[in-house]
Amino acid sequence: MLAIDILKWPGMNQGFLFSLLFTTAMALAVIPFGKRRPVGTPTTWGEAMVGAVYVFFCMFLAFGVVPHQFIDHMDKNLGWRKDKLLTGPFGILKAKANGGSFPFTVSYEALRDILVVGLHVYFIGLMIFLFAVWQKRGEKVGKEVETSSYGRPLVRKG
Repeated sequence: MLAIDILKWPGMNQGFLFSLLFTTAMALAVIPFGKRRPVGTPTTWGEAMVGAVYVFFCMFLAFGVVPHQFIDHMDKNLGWRKDKLLTGPFGILKAKANGGSFPFTVSYEALRDILVVGLHVYFIGLMIFLFAVWQKRGEKVGKEVETSSYGRPLVRKG
């Protein structure tokens, strides 16, 4: 029987994958807490401090640890350096300076940096989504329809 260990594949890094999934899960854990906490409840000093530390830790992981783990993996494990040039499939990204037809030279380091910017955009979008969810908690989504004494909605067909 042939055993395949997916975590040994070249693109898999346990540190990066764990930090990415853990940070996303920590950020999304705010949603059930927001649904449980009533709107307008006064916040104590201790709750504010615990919330601030939690959000700071999430942002530290999102914008510090996760990009570091990604850059570390790309540099050390995959060898994405400045001298390693990106040529693409069938040489379509090969630079004119190297005998290709692409107008400029692209290194793997530049691709790595673009992907790190994508990670930052992902976490900024996640934070904006969570801020919006937190601000809109407790609001009624749809219009409430008047019901009869039997509990059925009173809606005219017309």
